[in-house]
Amino acid sequence: MIYYGYPRCSTSRKGEKWLQEREFSYEFKDLSKETPSADELKKWHKASGKDIKKFFNTSGMKYRELDLKNRLADMSDEEKYQLLASEGMLIKRPMVVDGDRVLIGFNEKEWEEYFCSGGNA
Repeated sequence: MIYYGYPRCSTSRKGEKWLQEREFSYEFKDLSKETPSADELKKWHKASGKDIKKFFNTSGMKYRELDLKNRLADMSDEEKYQLLASEGMLIKRPMVVDGDRVLIGFNEKEWEEYFCSGGNA
């Protein structure tokens, strides 16, 4: 399992603490230094079943600087993958990649269901 986060992000730290308290093993990757490729993001997007917009850190400074709130609707999915791959701080965090399953953001209920109800156990 790979845990993509950002050490200075409180939500990333909260998700990581949650995993540690439950003794799950994972590999940590800092999104600011190890940004996934466009191909990886495309694969994870398809596996997640979620709208590609869910992969964007909509509360981040970079998102606001690039005015993505107004620009994303006019972009193709391919352009969005390239954009996310070009700047790790645009990616919503934390993101857990566990085989073919992808969890985006820290939602304790969703994580409980996945990790404690057989998703990864």
